[in-house]
Amino acid sequence: MGRIGYTDALGLAGLREAIAQHYADHYGLAVSPGRIAVTTGSSAAFNLAFLAMFDPGDRVAIAAPGYPAYRNIMAALGIEIVEIELDGDAYLHAEHLKAAHREKKLKGVLFASPANPTGAIIPADELSALVTTAQELGIAVISDEIYHRLAYAAPDTTALACGPDVTVINSFSKYYCMTGWRIGWMVLPEPLVRPVERIAQSLYISPPELSQIAAIEAFKATAELEAVKARYAANRELLMKRLPELGFTLAAPMDGAFYAFCDVTRHTNDSMAFARKMLAEAHVAATPGRDFDPLQGHRAMRFSYAGSHDEMVEAMMRIERWLR
Repeated sequence: MGRIGYTDALGLAGLREAIAQHYADHYGLAVSPGRIAVTTGSSAAFNLAFLAMFDPGDRVAIAAPGYPAYRNIMAALGIEIVEIELDGDAYLHAEHLKAAHREKKLKGVLFASPANPTGAIIPADELSALVTTAQELGIAVISDEIYHRLAYAAPDTTALACGPDVTVINSFSKYYCMTGWRIGWMVLPEPLVRPVERIAQSLYISPPELSQIAAIEAFKATAELEAVKARYAANRELLMKRLPELGFTLAAPMDGAFYAFCDVTRHTNDSMAFARKMLAEAHVAATPGRDFDPLQGHRAMRFSYAGSHDEMVEAMMRIERWLR
């Protein structure tokens, strides 16, 4: 019989080595397995990063719109969240960071590329400038790269290419389609490895061993996963055409992930009520923008195109009939 039990808090050596090999194969980067921490999904990775890197009262910047769990987890830990409104820009850039830091010093910055909810990607030169600026200002950097390998127009660029002091968080949930397995990873600066290990030992003991074994095998499933990505790409083309035709202006470029973030002000100034009504009457679900941007999200909505192509075609038809 096979053994399933606790593992080292930082994960199985075989999985940490496989992740390190992934960085060599996909990015051309040499990453030591010793800098890698396997986590119980990216959610645990965010908890560990915030606990190891920040204290209550520290100011940490995130982009708005952005993934709501960032805000919620940091608020629960007593971290002061500084939401930087992008105001029409597709992504967070160095000038945003400088302006926020001038107002009051920041301890950290967290960004995602490709982003949730927008799908926008930070171009490689802008990413380098953002990380360099943060390092010059003494701001710790966390790069959420959970949607890597789901870019449609340009190769992935990891923030690790910009220097060894960046913390990167990734997961097997998105490209690898392993949401329920709850398995992710961090690449840490050397000084953070032991603090993260100690916190992980107390909070989680270890990630699930069965999930770790499966994750090693996921790196061998590229052909199957690229077929899934091709479906996303076809859905993306459909929504890029149909959503603007239906009056949903794209609020950001659909560079990656599987989201379209749209301005809905042609139809409403209350995306929450609009989403509720669309679900009840057209039987199409979308996420109101207030989840991602408490200040301006009432004007926006996120559509996911992770389903089948037939489902996307049907959803657009239902919305079109409903809006008549």
